[in-house]
Amino acid sequence: MKKKTTIYDIAQELNVTVSTVSRALSGFPAISDATRKAVLEVAKKLNYSPNKLASALKSGKTYIIGVIVPSVQAQFFASIIHSIEDGLKDSGYRIILYQSNESIDNEINGVKTLLEAQVDGIIASLSLETSVFEHFNEIIKQNKPLILFDRVHESLNVPTVTLDDFEAGYQATKHLIKQGYKKIAFVTTEHQIKIFDDRLKGYRSALSKHRLACAEDHVIFGDLSISAGQKGAERLMNSENTPDAIIAGDDFTALGVIKKLKEMGKTPPQIGVIGFANETFSDYITPSLSTIDQHPNKMGTACAEMFLKMIRQENPYKNTDHIVLSPTLVVRESTSNTK
Repeated sequence: MKKKTTIYDIAQELNVTVSTVSRALSGFPAISDATRKAVLEVAKKLNYSPNKLASALKSGKTYIIGVIVPSVQAQFFASIIHSIEDGLKDSGYRIILYQSNESIDNEINGVKTLLEAQVDGIIASLSLETSVFEHFNEIIKQNKPLILFDRVHESLNVPTVTLDDFEAGYQATKHLIKQGYKKIAFVTTEHQIKIFDDRLKGYRSALSKHRLACAEDHVIFGDLSISAGQKGAERLMNSENTPDAIIAGDDFTALGVIKKLKEMGKTPPQIGVIGFANETFSDYITPSLSTIDQHPNKMGTACAEMFLKMIRQENPYKNTDHIVLSPTLVVRESTSNTK
């Protein structure tokens, strides 16, 4: 096996001290431009790569951040990851990505793995199953930044970046009411996650304000998936109290709702359908899907900026910021009713 090049090899090649090479590679200002240039040229010629572990042990930083998401299959989370990376790259930070796949066990293992990798902090969105928080408290105990985004929990007193999900649920319902729909159902998750609870509260508030009934059999609890949307729509449309519009917990669930409605000869906007997240596919299916844009790019950028602020403080939790973004209604064919 070929021997790995070290700073000692570079020093020997140039007949300079090891400390001179080290300072030149780290950008030490007292090193002349000529010396720095010579060191970099030899380092390149000898295929030198720095020992990041040794540097991390010396500085106390790895310049790596852990990011935990429920799934990268959703464009929403993929966009957030991209924006976090983009917001951190100029500061020299890179990310390690971990998917929980909506499992609390996976999430716990993810935090453990990332901490063992000596990451400088963790940015996370909770899984649907998350109901215990000892693994996140371990990050706080180690005085490393923890930021929660989108899916958060009030028991964790850490910085957060979220959407105004009450307003999102309210806007979705109000839009359907304005389009003439009066019997509006909601297909959502059975898991007690704050963002979904808030959307449901917004839905109920909008119905109440417009003096429309909020029938309990119009609220279907299950999973968030295409198949859950199909099952929810079938159950609603086969009931005695059939709705004339359905709000889905996310765009994938809404896709399942539309698929089942079309099978039953009730193609939207005959039955109005709206989702959440503004996934890329929502503009290309037939009919195109009305949805709530949750601004993932803004969310990811805010997470990156918040982390950089925290990492500069001796106590990263000295000031606990909570950024709340406003939702945007995106109207498409699935709710373009003319009642």
